[in-house]
Amino acid sequence: MQDEWLPLLWFAIIGIAIFMYVLLDGFVLGVGLLFPFAPGEDDRDLMMHSVAPIWDGNETWLVLGVGGLLAVFPIAYAIVLPALYLPFIFMLFGLVMRGVSFEFRFKSTRTRAFWNRAFQGGSALAVIAQGVVLGAFVHGFDMDGFVHRGGMFVWLTPFGLLTGAALLAGYALLGATWLILKAPGELETWARRIARPLLIAVLVFMALISLWVPFLSDVIAQRWFSLPNLLYLSPIPLLTGATGLLCWRAIAGQQKLRPFLLAMALFTLGYAGLGISLWPNIVPHTIPYWRAAAPASSQGFLLVGAMFAVPALLAYTAYSYWVFRGKVERNGEY
Repeated sequence: MQDEWLPLLWFAIIGIAIFMYVLLDGFVLGVGLLFPFAPGEDDRDLMMHSVAPIWDGNETWLVLGVGGLLAVFPIAYAIVLPALYLPFIFMLFGLVMRGVSFEFRFKSTRTRAFWNRAFQGGSALAVIAQGVVLGAFVHGFDMDGFVHRGGMFVWLTPFGLLTGAALLAGYALLGATWLILKAPGELETWARRIARPLLIAVLVFMALISLWVPFLSDVIAQRWFSLPNLLYLSPIPLLTGATGLLCWRAIAGQQKLRPFLLAMALFTLGYAGLGISLWPNIVPHTIPYWRAAAPASSQGFLLVGAMFAVPALLAYTAYSYWVFRGKVERNGEY
């Protein structure tokens, strides 16, 4: 019995952890992407103040997702990591650059321009690497049983570059809607102005990826376009279009929180669409999650720790956002 439900439970835990990272660190990276285009240096200070209290807890979700993959699905980890080693290294390097710039920029004077570039460059590098990793993962791997036969640059594909560009637009939209929520006055107006073209770009990229993904596998194409699946799954693209329209109206209006929530809803719908396309494979498009799982005894042992770690992470995340709610002031206070 454990052999049936434990892998499924861990599959859900890892999926949720990665999704939480994408949502929570996505808008922080998006603020970094928008950094060079801010109206002035004071606005950059305010942008960084808006994410400074919360950014460093986001990577915990990434550690949970990747660490869980290693511990619970070692076969999948052994395939995915070597195939995507270079973009993972680029991502970590970008995140380190982003993190160091948080600490040094506030204390620097003569080198502030350097740390500005480190913040925006590290954010851009991390986002592009994440997008390429996503594209390579969805595209699938050249497999011989449980062995990956591709080289170091299997991730460098047109589809991977498309997903990299799409994630740039998506994270920038999250960053802009976050600034609508948190920034006062002119910076909020500026964020609303740039959020609209970013929303259009995100919807275009989502449409392109949605049209491309079914051609990656006959199984995916049949899942989406055969009857009655076409009827069951049609609400997802319809909801995506409706959410995009509502987000446009919220950005153009006076709402503060709604644009951010709707931008997150777009990510949720995109994540759901990819999940439906890849299910139940943890290594697309060849290995289902139950074949890549560790022994049930190992999964059960690790689940005890996850029962404490996941609620603690959720509680900490909710508490930190509650404490630092509201608009951020020019002096960095809430």
